[in-house]
Amino acid sequence: MTEKFLEKTYGLETVEETLEHYNRWAASYDAEIAENAYATPGRIADALWSLLPDPAAQILDFGCGTGLSGIALRRAGYEIIDGLDPSVEMLKVAGAKDAYRRLTLVDPKDTKPFRAGLYRAVVACGVLGVGAAPATVLTRLMHGLNRGDLLAFSLNDQSLADKSYTFAMNEWLDCGAASLLFREHGPHLPGLNLNADVYVIEKT
Repeated sequence: MTEKFLEKTYGLETVEETLEHYNRWAASYDAEIAENAYATPGRIADALWSLLPDPAAQILDFGCGTGLSGIALRRAGYEIIDGLDPSVEMLKVAGAKDAYRRLTLVDPKDTKPFRAGLYRAVVACGVLGVGAAPATVLTRLMHGLNRGDLLAFSLNDQSLADKSYTFAMNEWLDCGAASLLFREHGPHLPGLNLNADVYVIEKT
């Protein structure tokens, strides 16, 4: 019987524990996620395309995992997508999907994981949240954007219950350093009865 990983994700606490979990999960990730009807990659890609319908826009898929978000972004219409992820094994699976221009292994502790101003939009699909990246990563991503660039991301129900994530976003919004262009609550993992907010914010 194939080992299940999904429900264990939300109990992860350390960077090391999280990396080990995702490296072990990589081979069966797509199948287990599909069993639970993972909806967020398509929701984020559609939201971003509604605001930035430009096939030539350079997009960064931050925390790309096995590439499901990259596939969704391709289907939406984007043609230039780079992926970053801290899991070697996840990147191996993503590389077989032919959705990305390039894939790069990133140190989860790197405070500047990509060159500022390089991308028109950064996507963080299922990345920010309990069992994944802490709220401080949102600020790192925002610092990598120029004015007018977009950050498209999701916060699932468990992450919304942890106020640190919405606080990190509101720090940018409340002072006028960013503006909220899109917010929608909807399905995330219906198989677990788990929903998520999808956001697109613009750096101003």
